[in-house]
Amino acid sequence: MSRILEGILIALRAIWSSKLRSFMSVLGNIVAVTSIIAVVSLIQGLNATVTDAIVSEVGADSFIVDRYGITRSEEDFEAVRSNPPVTLRDAEAIRRYSPLVRAVMAESTRSGQVSYRDQVLETISIRGVSPEYVSFSSYNAERGRLLSATEVERNRNVVLLGWGTADRLFGHANPLDRVIKIEGVHYRVIGVNEKKGAIFGQSQDEFAVIPLGGFQKIFGARPYLQLNVKPVHPDLVSDAMQDATVALRIERRLKPKEKDNFGLFTSDSILDIYHQATSGIFAVLVGVVALSLLVGGIVIMNIMLMVVTERTFEIGLRKAIGAKRRDIMLQVLAESVTLSVAGGVTGTALGFFLAWLISKASPLPAAVQPWSVALGIGITAVVGLIFGVYPAMRAAALDPIEALRRE
Repeated sequence: MSRILEGILIALRAIWSSKLRSFMSVLGNIVAVTSIIAVVSLIQGLNATVTDAIVSEVGADSFIVDRYGITRSEEDFEAVRSNPPVTLRDAEAIRRYSPLVRAVMAESTRSGQVSYRDQVLETISIRGVSPEYVSFSSYNAERGRLLSATEVERNRNVVLLGWGTADRLFGHANPLDRVIKIEGVHYRVIGVNEKKGAIFGQSQDEFAVIPLGGFQKIFGARPYLQLNVKPVHPDLVSDAMQDATVALRIERRLKPKEKDNFGLFTSDSILDIYHQATSGIFAVLVGVVALSLLVGGIVIMNIMLMVVTERTFEIGLRKAIGAKRRDIMLQVLAESVTLSVAGGVTGTALGFFLAWLISKASPLPAAVQPWSVALGIGITAVVGLIFGVYPAMRAAALDPIEALRRE
C-alpha cells in the first residue's frame, strides 16, 4: 500500500510540474466523460419522467381494455381497425365474470372548451369517468376533493380541474365552488388535482374531469371508451387479464377460432415499446462517447511514452540503486491512472453541470444517479490503467546502464 501511495504522490508532483501538458493530456477524457455523464443524466431523467407519466396514467397495478390495443405499424392497425368500440356492457361483463377484479372504470376523453367569465381556454382535455374512478390513483386532489361515486352515478354537474387549467382560469383566486362552462354547460368546481408537471414541454395539468353521463350529454351517447381494470391484488394482474379476455369473448360471442376484437395492455407493455424505440438512439450516443474515450486513452498513452523517454536517466538511476521492475511499472501506471482519473473527476462535474443547463434550457429532464459518478470515474481509471500498461512495460524494460549513458 505504501508503494502505491508513493507512486500516486510522485505522479501528482509530475502532473503539477507540467500543468499545461497534463491538461492537454486529459482533455480528451474530460470531453468524453462530460459527454457520458450528460447523456446518462438526460437518459435517466427521461426514463424516469416517462415511466412516472405512464405508470401514473395507466397504473402499475392495473391494465387497460380498449378498442385497438397497442399497434406498432400500419399493418397492425389495419388488422384491428374494424374492431367494435368498447362499451359499458363490456365493463359489466368483466365485473360479473371475474372474481379477481376489484374495480372497472370506464373513461372517455375529448378535447373541448372550458371558460370562466371572459377567460376562455381551448383544447382542454375533457375526461368523463364512471363511479369506479375513485379506486384508481390517476387523480389526487390538492385542493378541495375528488368527485364522489354518488355524484358520478347521478351525473351531477361537478368538475375536478387539472392544476394548470385551474391556474389559467382563476390565477391566485380560490377556484372552489366557482361555476365554469364546459362546452357551454355549467359545472361547479369541487377540486383541483395536484400538479403533475410537463413531459417534453407538454403540460400534464390541462384537463377537466366530469361524470361520464354528463360527458355523453356533451359529446354524444356513444363516445370512445377505454376501461381501466384493477385486480384485487397487484400480483394477480396477469390472471385478471386472462379472466377479462374470456369475459369479453363471451360478451362479444366470439367463436373459438376467431381472434380477439379488443386490446388489453399494461403500463409495462407501453414501457417496453418506449425502451425498444429509444434503445437504438441511446446505444449510438453511448458509442460515439466511447469512441471519444478511446481517443483520450490513446492520447494519454502517447504522453506517457514521451514521459518515459524524458525520464530515461531517472528510471535508470532508480533501477541502479535497487528499484525493481514492478516499482518502475507501478510508478508509471500510477501516473497514468492518476492523470486519467483527474480528467474523469473534472469531466463528471462538467457533465452534471451540462445536464443541468440542458434541463433548464429545454424540456429534457435530467436526473443525477450516484452510480453514474462511479461510472465516470471508474471508466477513466480503467482507461488510464489499460493505456498505461505499454508505457509502464517500456519503462520497466529499460537497461539501467544504457539509461544512464543516454543522459
